[in-house]
Amino acid sequence: MPAVERDAFFVDTPGGARFTLVTRPTGAIRGSIVFIPPFAEELNKSRRMCALAADAFARDGWQVVQLDLFGTGDSPGDFGEATWAHWIEDLDATIRWVETRGQQPVILWALRAGALLAGEWNARAAIARPCLMWQPVTNGKQHLTQFLRLKSAADMLSESDAKSTPRELAEALAAGEAVEVAGYTLNPALASGMNAAKLETLDCAHVIELAGEDRLNLSPAVSRLVEKTAAGDASVKTAVVAGPAFWQTLEIEVAPNLMLASLDALAGLKQA
Repeated sequence: MPAVERDAFFVDTPGGARFTLVTRPTGAIRGSIVFIPPFAEELNKSRRMCALAADAFARDGWQVVQLDLFGTGDSPGDFGEATWAHWIEDLDATIRWVETRGQQPVILWALRAGALLAGEWNARAAIARPCLMWQPVTNGKQHLTQFLRLKSAADMLSESDAKSTPRELAEALAAGEAVEVAGYTLNPALASGMNAAKLETLDCAHVIELAGEDRLNLSPAVSRLVEKTAAGDASVKTAVVAGPAFWQTLEIEVAPNLMLASLDALAGLKQA
């Protein structure tokens, strides 16, 4: 099995240093992959799976760059201070850091809400980068509402008289108030950015979703997105493989089929 090496350091961005972990083959590098993480607790649930995938990609010849966005992981800052603009800026600085070192092509590898950041970054870029998307979130407003429901559910189970509906929480955020949900303080500016984020189309992308053995179909949201994209001349491929929704399972789980499908997808994206 090809050997890999890992290097952890901080990349300078306009907003400060960001923790970055690079996993690369010891031999020739065929290109770079920049990982864009999911939101809040989904990131913690996904760390094991993403570490295994990064290792597999590196053994296949890819340099994998995993950054901790501002206020997450080992990067400076508090989650409650993070904004959507911070995260777009972090992604931009990381991609440029990779490209200035000539380790191209660069492929964006996004999990869940990371796909919203990838889509927004690509929409702003002069040249969009190919994307490998795992179970992408297509609508930031819906994703935020689902997150706010965690607090409503916790309030319902508590003995506190302070009960909040997702709508009331969304109104508080819109009024500029921070909201704490499941241990995460949500900055109004982060909520605002996520609310506005939406995957409208895809280009040069490979979307892979997970499902049960008895339902290997794309989710309705991704199906609609692919149909909309197919109406133009964009290049999109999709796959559905069996495996657990590891970003939300109670126990830490992994999806080996997802890694295998991704290795095939990466080869195609490099050639696109």
